[in-house]
Amino acid sequence: MSTDNPVTMTDEERDALLDNGGTGVLSLAAGDAPPHSVPVSYGYDASTTTFYFRLAVGTEKSKGELSDRSATFVTYRETDTGWQSVVASGRLEDVEQEGIETETLEGLEHVEIPLIDIFERPLREVTFEFYRLVPDDLTGRTEP
Repeated sequence: MSTDNPVTMTDEERDALLDNGGTGVLSLAAGDAPPHSVPVSYGYDASTTTFYFRLAVGTEKSKGELSDRSATFVTYRETDTGWQSVVASGRLEDVEQEGIETETLEGLEHVEIPLIDIFERPLREVTFEFYRLVPDDLTGRTEP
């Protein structure tokens, strides 16, 4: 186990890790309760440092109202030289929110959200909505 401290990634290293999409964990604030954390796939637009999510809605284990909710997203990977991680925090925005539709359509052209089937029902029976996260705080860490 390394005793070195992790160091901050450059923007280029961070964007290389995020690529244009992948998987991670999205945690949604839940008042005084523990956050609701779920594995998700994401798309990432490096030109605007914006994350896009295709989230299942209306299930029995409902996440509650999603728009304008505090959220933290984490993704990570192990490389030949050690671990890398990125943490993004901010508020989720419904992509159909008035005033961001055009900006969102342009951003979605630059991303690739992997389709991952981890649902108890067939995908054709699951309702999805798109959300974005324009981080207030975005950090990347790597082992030296």
